[in-house]
Amino acid sequence: MKSINDYASAQDLDPQSDRSSDYLLTSNPQRRRPRGFANPAAKGKKEREKEKERTKLRERHRRAITSRMVAGLRQYGNFPLPACADMNDVLAALARDPGWVVEADGTTYRQCPPPSHVGSFAARSVESQLSGGSLRPCSVKETLGNQPPALRIDECLSPASIDSVVIAERDSKNEKYTSASPVNVVHCLEADQLIHDIHSGVHENDFTCTPYVPVYSKLPAGIINKFCQLIDPEGIRQELIHLKSLNMDGVIVDCWWGIVEGWNPQKYVWSGYRDLFSIIREFKLKLQVVMAFHECGGNGSSDALIALPQWVLDMGKDNPDIFFTDREGRRNTECLSWGIDKERVLKGRTGIEVYFDMMRSFRTEFDDLFAEGLISAVEIGLGASGELKYPSFSERMGWRYPGIGEFQCYDKYLQHSLRMAAKLRGRSFWARGPDNAGHYNSMPHETGFFCERGDYDNYYGRFFLHWYSQTLIDHADNVLSLASLAFEDTKLVVKVPAVYWWYKTPSHAAELTAGYHNPTNQDGYSPVFEILRKHSVTMKFVCVGFHLSNQEANESLIDPEGLSWQVLNSAWDRGLVTAGENAPLCYDREGYKRLVEMAKPSNDPDRRHFSFFVVRQPSMLQGNVCLSELDFFVKSMHGEITGAI
Repeated sequence: MKSINDYASAQDLDPQSDRSSDYLLTSNPQRRRPRGFANPAAKGKKEREKEKERTKLRERHRRAITSRMVAGLRQYGNFPLPACADMNDVLAALARDPGWVVEADGTTYRQCPPPSHVGSFAARSVESQLSGGSLRPCSVKETLGNQPPALRIDECLSPASIDSVVIAERDSKNEKYTSASPVNVVHCLEADQLIHDIHSGVHENDFTCTPYVPVYSKLPAGIINKFCQLIDPEGIRQELIHLKSLNMDGVIVDCWWGIVEGWNPQKYVWSGYRDLFSIIREFKLKLQVVMAFHECGGNGSSDALIALPQWVLDMGKDNPDIFFTDREGRRNTECLSWGIDKERVLKGRTGIEVYFDMMRSFRTEFDDLFAEGLISAVEIGLGASGELKYPSFSERMGWRYPGIGEFQCYDKYLQHSLRMAAKLRGRSFWARGPDNAGHYNSMPHETGFFCERGDYDNYYGRFFLHWYSQTLIDHADNVLSLASLAFEDTKLVVKVPAVYWWYKTPSHAAELTAGYHNPTNQDGYSPVFEILRKHSVTMKFVCVGFHLSNQEANESLIDPEGLSWQVLNSAWDRGLVTAGENAPLCYDREGYKRLVEMAKPSNDPDRRHFSFFVVRQPSMLQGNVCLSELDFFVKSMHGEITGAI
């Protein structure tokens, strides 16, 4: 019979035993470690925890580098990378660009045609344009028919060999330079000039054979007064005559909560809208309506001031926490706080019940127009300016572009939600907003929260930003669930903002305060679009078509093209139907071209495009609209433009 000591010795000699060290420490008094001696197991556990944290930091750093590389390739290289691209996607795109074939399993090779086949540089360039869907074959033939034979390169050459070919023809000096590479030269033409001729002769202004995108015009907000009366019916008719002459497909009308339910709860007045819709029906235009649960004209816009219902404002005097609140305690009455979505503080109703009652009343009142198909879609207002966002950069609070804005989560209802989330996480001391996030007009580098490697990316920062953005997502989910019940088979639309300033900084500060957790190492739009897909909603994106100077771009590190690329591709990757609306600025011909290119990208291999586009502009009767430019835009959207106009 072995003794306990013999058994312990045997265990000590057995390298496979995972019980030896524990047994020796407890069962062999003669071999216990002296008091104060460090436990190797505990020390090893601490080292493992530290190594895990270092691994997480390295992974976040790697993802940040990858996201910057992907953003650069998208912006400057026009590479069709998916929204959540990784390094495999980057390598595949770089390989395919010079002509390599990359299969789904990663097998990579270069196709080599028979020796008798010789490809043309110009032909390959034009074919690559055609693959994007921007050129007509007939236009290509006409263009190439007037060009002399171009530089020809053997397709079997490697990318390095092709780049090393230097051939030019100088008529002024009668000098010819050829390389030792196996190249067949026939009347060489400068490549840059050839590409310029192809783009200027075919691509520019040529939107024929492109998808038909319906164009809607948004009617001014002040056409119906606060008593729900149509102010100028004859003026509306003149406006619609102009729109009809431009072949507009339809109009957009805001149905304001502050007008319809303006004086008493659950007392809805629709008379002015009934008169307006009857006039629109006369012109056989399509109609989309907006359920506008926000204030109009409170941010210095030219629109008429339309406040929230008076009975809501009166309740806000006794309970100001029904409105969004900033860190200084200032209330924003532009829309209701999402913290009361499920709180019965509005005459016995919750926030989402108030929205549902108005939507249901509209659907019942205009059942005949839905039945005959006049109302083609309903847009659901989900936040400030009718967009799915917090009122984080409100001019009434002193915000001026390009300030980062402020978090709007300091009413008592959202603060209670934050405390519950922190308690559930086991970190009750995280139940607070960041105290180093600056103010409305701060720059990211001036704050400890948004600066590079700032608190936005530590444990607390990620927790707070996740809760903040999840509140936005939950609000959209709750309201859209009821909207689907109210409007059944009618197409629903949600407007997503374009917060493009500070997009080139690591934190994307302006997007964070607006409710989109979208720093460089994370996609903040995909969770939102998953909810929109759940409810089969059309995503309408605010498109920026104006050109920004280099000084403006450098001062606020803006990137509207990069933001648009991310948002639209993230939506398309999830199968969402998309639409667009221009920012309310004056556009010239170049600005309209950029909007058309955004609506139906010429280089998209899948030929994806907007389902419709909304034009925001001054009233036609004010004389501030350039009809020729607007006519060009509508024809381009309809695919009717043939060459320069």
